[in-house]
Amino acid sequence: TFPNCDNSLMAPPSHRAAMMVIALTSLAATSTAFGPTPRAGWVPSAARVKAPAATTATTAATAAGARTSATSNSIMRMAADGAGEESDVMIMMNGLPGAMGKEVAAACLRRGFTLAPMALTGPSMPDSVMVDDLEGGAAVEVQLVAGPQSEDVAEDVEAKVAECQALAKEQGKTLVAIDYTHPSAVNNNAALYARVGLPFVMGTTGGDRQKLEATVRANTDASFAAVIAPNMGKQIVALQAMLEQMATNFPGSFSGYELKITESHQSTKADTSGTAKAVADTLATLISDEAVAKVQANDYEEIVRVRDTDAQLAGAPEETPQLNCVPEDALNGHAFHTYSLVSGDGSVEFQFRHNVAGRRMYAEGTTDAVGYLAKQIQAKGGATQRIYSMVDVLNAGAL
Repeated sequence: TFPNCDNSLMAPPSHRAAMMVIALTSLAATSTAFGPTPRAGWVPSAARVKAPAATTATTAATAAGARTSATSNSIMRMAADGAGEESDVMIMMNGLPGAMGKEVAAACLRRGFTLAPMALTGPSMPDSVMVDDLEGGAAVEVQLVAGPQSEDVAEDVEAKVAECQALAKEQGKTLVAIDYTHPSAVNNNAALYARVGLPFVMGTTGGDRQKLEATVRANTDASFAAVIAPNMGKQIVALQAMLEQMATNFPGSFSGYELKITESHQSTKADTSGTAKAVADTLATLISDEAVAKVQANDYEEIVRVRDTDAQLAGAPEETPQLNCVPEDALNGHAFHTYSLVSGDGSVEFQFRHNVAGRRMYAEGTTDAVGYLAKQIQAKGGATQRIYSMVDVLNAGAL
């Protein structure tokens, strides 16, 4: 049987930036495929992956000693594989000072992107935050402005965004917003981006996704577009694409099977995983139309969402399917999912698992999405469509 809490399945912390597991199980055997170290080419700058403990926020003393202006060229950190040239992309990192916002900001600095001097945040947040590339680079100060509280015009916020747009234009850069805020802010922020013509990558899950897409498509300017995806991890997106192809070619091939899903994320994640929902749709298609309707009912209430830290450490032993145990140092940032397809008589089970400890995989994928989106905007004639997905990024080889 699949050893639920055998932490030998997990790579040592020094190599565990991300790990994916696909398990196919029956009554007789279990087959797993995973690797403790990401394969070359899967994750940009894989050789620079550090232990989660090394990706802590900059201490106050370090920040004080390395503080620089976000609008200065000295804030630039060239990507390790980047030919030493300054990027022509500026990032408005919305979602700071959240942990994901800091991780993505660090990835942007490593990629060579410039951080805009201002970012949108939630209520009751500090006036500014220091971020660095998590690899010893200089810290950068970013001013924080509370985001719009509705989809209506917010003149004060839009004025601040306009200042960043003017600064980017002055420096010959394309300004792109990255959104890792909160599900309740998704539609308000998207309305703002569309009004001011600010291209964006939406990494935040939740919100009204149909309204989100309608908002983006309503702006037909070729200088405006968005990458919208429930998951920015390229390897997971590739797995999703494989499953979607399977569902397209062989719908109903798992007729009579039952789908069960358990997902675990850090306790601060407010919604059910968008990736879990997307994969649920695909796997249910392999069963029947009725299975799709069942899994989607009441906003995917059948997906088991684990947020209790004791249950995460134990591998959710009370749930079906169970999870691999979440390492203690990954409790504040992880994505452990188990998808199970069980035959009607219970004699056969197929499992798909992905266990991601830390946020770096998603952050690096987000920078790939930004680079791809910027190229679409910068192309002659501008973007040819309003909404792109991470599959588009993969298909373009923009990694």
